[in-house]
This record gives sequence, structure tokens and C-alpha cells, in this order.
Amino acid sequence: MGEMKDKVQGKVNEGAGKVTNNDTQELKGKAQQMAGKVKEKFGDMKDNVADKVNDVIDKSDNK
Repeated sequence: MGEMKDKVQGKVNEGAGKVTNNDTQELKGKAQQMAGKVKEKFGDMKDNVADKVNDVIDKSDNK
């Protein structure tokens, strides 16, 4: 959920930085967007690992 907030907030900051010709704010926005993407990927990886662990547990329970 936080990753979407970071992406949107980053996009707003990036746009505001472009409009006001503020390079620092624009870069901050790009960094926020990247943080959102990283959080999203980490969440996906975490879900994949949990699925794999559950598969292993299910297989061992069926033996």
C-alpha cells in the first residue's frame, strides 16, 4: 500500500519540480517513485518466498 503512495507522491513532486524549475524537488520526486517501485518488488519477492515455503510445507505434510 505504501508503494503506491510513494509513486503518486513522487510523481507530484517530480511534476512540481519541473514546473517550478526546481531540480532538487524533481530529483526528490524521482527518488520517491523509485522507492515505491523497490517496495513493490520487495513485496512481490516476499510473497513468492512465502508461497514457496508453503509449497514445501504442504509437500512434507503429504508424505
